[in-house]
Amino acid sequence: MILAGSVVAITGASAGIGRECALAFAARGARIAVGARRMDLLEELAATVRASGGEALAMSLDVAERDQVEAFVRAAIGRYGRLDVLVNNAGYGVRGTVAATPPEAYERLMRVNYMGTVFGCRAAVPVMVRQGSGVIINVSSIVGHRALPTGGAYAATKAAQISLTEALRVELRGTGVHACTVHPVGTETEFGDVQARESGDAVAKPFGPQQSARLVAEAIVRCAGRPRPEVYPYWPSRGIVWLNAVAPGIVDWLSARAARSAGRI
Repeated sequence: MILAGSVVAITGASAGIGRECALAFAARGARIAVGARRMDLLEELAATVRASGGEALAMSLDVAERDQVEAFVRAAIGRYGRLDVLVNNAGYGVRGTVAATPPEAYERLMRVNYMGTVFGCRAAVPVMVRQGSGVIINVSSIVGHRALPTGGAYAATKAAQISLTEALRVELRGTGVHACTVHPVGTETEFGDVQARESGDAVAKPFGPQQSARLVAEAIVRCAGRPRPEVYPYWPSRGIVWLNAVAPGIVDWLSARAARSAGRI
């Protein structure tokens, strides 16, 4: 896909990976629509894009609400006339053991991380199929393939995104529309601070390798230009997926050791 002139809609764009995606797509000449709950940050982002000669639409969006997601997609199409790329990026995490995490936390996580992705896919697919082209990129996580101790609630939502995208990818064969997942490792964003706050922790505690939001955003942009089923911005993490498939007990031992070193268990 040629990104110059294309229309890209991004959820969770007020900070982190979403914000960096918006800047990276705009730098390549894409027209962008950005959605999130924090309109002040979105307006600042949109102003930055416009100041550089780009086009940007900012819209308040809670992806847990289906009507808002549908309205966001309609607004992007209404402004630009089409939709070429949808990046379902909005999400957050909590930390806690399976037994200690409150049921309400599971429900809210699933509503935002998973159902928000479902709503986005359902809104975009008919439009893209009619166009005969488009790319849906669902931002999952490496923990969607291999959960870590005290991260089960979050990892379950990421695994759900992967399964959804696998099914969608095959359903869209022959339509010109692609569905992809991106699997970052820990990312240097406010994600850790939000996770700590939602979990009642005093401070954020990074666990495992970390990468920059810009690096992940650049991987997402490349995926939009040349769609691939799965993208691993931190390439060694693919090895964990393979090892877990053939020797999950070894990965259990490794993850338990790492969790103890980080004070997680």
